[in-house]
Amino acid sequence: MHSHHGHSHNGHSHEKQSVALISMGASAVLAGAKFIAALFTGSLGILSEAIHSLIDFGATIMTYLALRVSDKPADDQHHYGHAKIESVTALVETALLFLTTAWICWEAIRRLLGGETHEVEVTWWAVAIIAGSIIIDHNRARALKRVAQKTSSEALEADALHFSSDMWSSIVVLAGLGAVWAGVPAADSIAALIVSAFIAHAAWELGARTMNTLLDAAPAGATEVVRGLVNDVHGVLALKSVRLRPAGATMFASIVVEVARTMPIDDIVRTKDAIAAAVRERFPNADITVTANPVALDSETVFQKVMLIASRRNLAIHHLNAQQIGGSLAISFDLEVDGSMPLGEAHDTATGLEDAIRHELGADVEVESHIEPQPDRMLQGEDAPRQLAEEVSGALLRLAAAHPRLSDVHQVRLRRNEEGLFLHYHCRCPPAETVEQVHDSIDRVEAALKDRFPGIRRVIAHAEPLGAEGHAP
Repeated sequence: MHSHHGHSHNGHSHEKQSVALISMGASAVLAGAKFIAALFTGSLGILSEAIHSLIDFGATIMTYLALRVSDKPADDQHHYGHAKIESVTALVETALLFLTTAWICWEAIRRLLGGETHEVEVTWWAVAIIAGSIIIDHNRARALKRVAQKTSSEALEADALHFSSDMWSSIVVLAGLGAVWAGVPAADSIAALIVSAFIAHAAWELGARTMNTLLDAAPAGATEVVRGLVNDVHGVLALKSVRLRPAGATMFASIVVEVARTMPIDDIVRTKDAIAAAVRERFPNADITVTANPVALDSETVFQKVMLIASRRNLAIHHLNAQQIGGSLAISFDLEVDGSMPLGEAHDTATGLEDAIRHELGADVEVESHIEPQPDRMLQGEDAPRQLAEEVSGALLRLAAAHPRLSDVHQVRLRRNEEGLFLHYHCRCPPAETVEQVHDSIDRVEAALKDRFPGIRRVIAHAEPLGAEGHAP
């Protein structure tokens, strides 16, 4: 996957630099031809076009050099890559365009207001040069725009805009030459002013886009699209912030959402991945960072809060009870710790957990913990002797028969290990019975079994619902 992306990036880089080199050569040829035509005809319109083409030549050189730098990957000093060098280059081109506009306007107005009769000689080859430049500008503007859109290159887009405006300004110069040939000498200066208007308009649009990029302005409409995508992802409680900024072909996205703090870590990770996938599907070149902040919900129960506090401390608790005693809350639970842990250390662990619970639920909450060893090793067991297993199994069947909720006792297994006897069995109960009612019956059977067989350490009963007809399937 990464290899494919690398090949795609290298392909785009080569294509961008190739089209920039071709554009550079065209600019050099056009600038030279127009200067020669301006020298021999004395046309301010052609001279303005020649200066424009010369600046374009310098701009294409900067574009080519900028592309070579911008295509470098991110490094330790430039974590977001080098793409913004294209924006800096485009800003320099903008400044050059405005300077060109100012000089052309000054010269044209000076000629018009000064009443100068500047003789312009219209020659067929000068017209041919301008006509040729129109064709060249049209073709390279199309080529540059195509590659710019494909690679999201700001520098190439700037060049495409330049040469598109060049084409129209050349058409105006050509019209001005035609008017001069028809006997209107002022048409040349007027054509030069119109050319300067084209250049100024192109410079303004380019400058506005470039400044937006340098000021990290989000792409138009992208923020609303990303907000909609994120809010549709399951598990997101609220979208706190979206920050988007372009850098060359990449759009960097920083997204902060809120999720329920009771959500398991795996589900939080899946939610973040789903957000990134949804945004990347809409913006394939996005570099996405998602932050999920867990928050408390008003609907959290006391049990959820206590279990969450223990989980955050990587502590295992069970037999959690919560009671209302005279208007005050009382919490009790069993805390499992390493059996080899010194009592002083275990007590400190329990105290820390109790203090955290009081901090969450209120200082007046009564919290009591029972410390017990946590099973931390694999026990080596074996099936109990057959005679003992049959005795225990028979007693189990008789005890279960005394409880109407319990039926179809099966898969009875009695195992023995160094801690004592472990009895496992399955039974069936009416599906409408509550878990509490079923658990009470199973507990009564367990207590009676332990009275008869003191060696039984634990009884593990798996209750299953009866079939729809009310009997075991």
